[in-house]
Amino acid sequence: MIDFNCDVGEGIANEHLLMPHITSCNIACGGHFGDENSIDKTILLALKNNVLIGAHPSFPDKENFGRKWMHISDENLSKSIQDQMDLFLKRMSFHNARLHHIKPHGALYNAIAIDENLAKIFVKSILKYCKNIFLYVPYQSEIEKVAIENNIKIIYEAFADRNYNDDLTLVNRTHENAIIKDKEAVFQHVSKMVFERKVKTISGKEKDIKAATFCVHSDTENAVEIVKYVSEKFKNQVSI
Repeated sequence: MIDFNCDVGEGIANEHLLMPHITSCNIACGGHFGDENSIDKTILLALKNNVLIGAHPSFPDKENFGRKWMHISDENLSKSIQDQMDLFLKRMSFHNARLHHIKPHGALYNAIAIDENLAKIFVKSILKYCKNIFLYVPYQSEIEKVAIENNIKIIYEAFADRNYNDDLTLVNRTHENAIIKDKEAVFQHVSKMVFERKVKTISGKEKDIKAATFCVHSDTENAVEIVKYVSEKFKNQVSI
């Protein structure tokens, strides 16, 4: 079975349509979006649909939805990440829910993939929360290396609805071809990564990649259509 995940609790209000077709989720916990009400509502939806629950901390930047690199002191970044985690775990405890993983959001995710210092700050900030849980990381990233050095269990993640550069970074959202919206194209994109462990970049090159979970962003305009189509096609037509 292939794990499909979505970033949820972000104000898109399509979680009830996504949850039946995914197996794990990443819930915004106050950095780029979210408060007790949105966290509670999304946790309950995940529990109802037997979806594994992850925390989705980010730069503390609601103005830009956490999608711009934020210049912030190490101390303030660490405090913000821990505040987000504390809020999220408080709500998880209230609902007797179990944390499965942590997945950073947006610009923070991209930053710690390439910046060793930020990766170390992030890992130091989450270390106390990481007993018996996983960290979702991109393949061949700085955060992968730092997490392994600190004995954090990792799960490699790739993006079902995003195109890649040759260095395995995601094509910037400002580019027209950053997002893959055609559901069959998404299926072929994921299939290549699953069965060949390769991804075709926007330059046409094929690069090695590993992934055990695949993300579809909930704010991709046809996210529900994509998730439903791809998850059902894998379930019905292929086995791994």
